[in-house]
Amino acid sequence: MRTVTVVGHRGDPYRVRENTLPSIASALERGADAVEIDVRPTRDGVPVLLHDKTLKRLWNHDRPLAALPYEEVREVSGGRIPTLREALMFVGARRVMIDLPGATEESVRTVVGTVRECGAGERVYYCAGPLTMLRVRAADPGAEIALSWTSPAAPRPALIADVRPRWLNYRFGLASSEVVESVHRNGMLVSAWTADTRHSMRRLIERGVDSITTNRVDALCGILAGR
Repeated sequence: MRTVTVVGHRGDPYRVRENTLPSIASALERGADAVEIDVRPTRDGVPVLLHDKTLKRLWNHDRPLAALPYEEVREVSGGRIPTLREALMFVGARRVMIDLPGATEESVRTVVGTVRECGAGERVYYCAGPLTMLRVRAADPGAEIALSWTSPAAPRPALIADVRPRWLNYRFGLASSEVVESVHRNGMLVSAWTADTRHSMRRLIERGVDSITTNRVDALCGILAGR
């Protein structure tokens, strides 16, 4: 039977605060094959796990991350915002999907360099839109890439040739049977995000996707176990 990769979205955020080491641990303990994390740089260029531009939603601190040095980020969060290096070492041999919101050419080089320094290149893959993925490809010709795509129209062949993605990473509502079949015909895999209802999970599985990113790892693992 075909395997579906279960990816914990920012860890296990319905139980534990997203993009933290305990959230990552919870997702893996509940059966995730991989975890998706968001990485942004601090003012002094340290890549840390945070989705939003500011710390307001999660940490009740309104200043932008880009305006804060790493030591202040640690102080504000009580040491609970991990660095990318800490997260990569924490997960050991497990797979990590790194999302790069708001990335610049410099921040991409820093992230790719950190992955390389941690010896994690074989277990890390990257996701984001075309410009960021082109920057990742330039920084690491061998990187595994999941090109995030939010249009029902297929990416242009020239873009695919330049990015060389292993995956096309679709918003779950766009991953129709026709899209999945087309991507597979072109030699790529399909990942879908972020499916949180059992109905949407089952529909994606039936359509043949290869990976599902979810906030409800236990629900998805339960569906797959019952197949």
